[in-house]
Amino acid sequence: MTAGTARFLTIEGIEGVGKSTQVEKLAATLRARGIELCVTREPGGTPLAEKIRALVLEAHDELVPPSAELLLMFAARAVHLANLIEPGLRRGQWVLCDRFTDASYAYQGAGRALGTQAVAMLENYVQGTRRPDLTFLLDMPVAQAMQRVHRRGAGADRFEAERAEFFERVRRAYLARATAEPRRIVVVDATRDADAVARTILAALREKSWIS
Repeated sequence: MTAGTARFLTIEGIEGVGKSTQVEKLAATLRARGIELCVTREPGGTPLAEKIRALVLEAHDELVPPSAELLLMFAARAVHLANLIEPGLRRGQWVLCDRFTDASYAYQGAGRALGTQAVAMLENYVQGTRRPDLTFLLDMPVAQAMQRVHRRGAGADRFEAERAEFFERVRRAYLARATAEPRRIVVVDATRDADAVARTILAALREKSWIS
């Protein structure tokens, strides 16, 4: 592939909507089409960024202020961009990322009530002009998503342990961003079965003539 064909795709949504499943399905489909692909996640994606991820997600005896949480997210993102995302795109790879900066607007901006100004300032400082080429927002009612989280039975991280009201704010922020950027953000009904969701994602890529 040539550098001009590189694409930066992100998959967003609250806990329980099936992001990990769709990342796996989309990655397998793209690789089967011969697309050189880097699959990653946020926060994390590189060894150093994964260490920052642990600081963000693990429960602590000491309070993590919302402002510190936001700064840690962007610290991890700066490392991720410099050491993985940008090099991959320069090589002509597609980059598929489980969450990116839309999550900061939703979780820290709305969920933690920090607002958009600080997030936007850090976005511009850390990312420059880099934005995803296309974002898939997997959406479902919070109550249904939380049922899925509880069925998983795994230990809850700092975010999964939040109350439903927190996730309602996060979901509203995600949907507001999709309304504001309809050409970049594709809202996908995640209440359907995983294969139907995957078909919707592929249809959006075909519509842009990025895949056959």
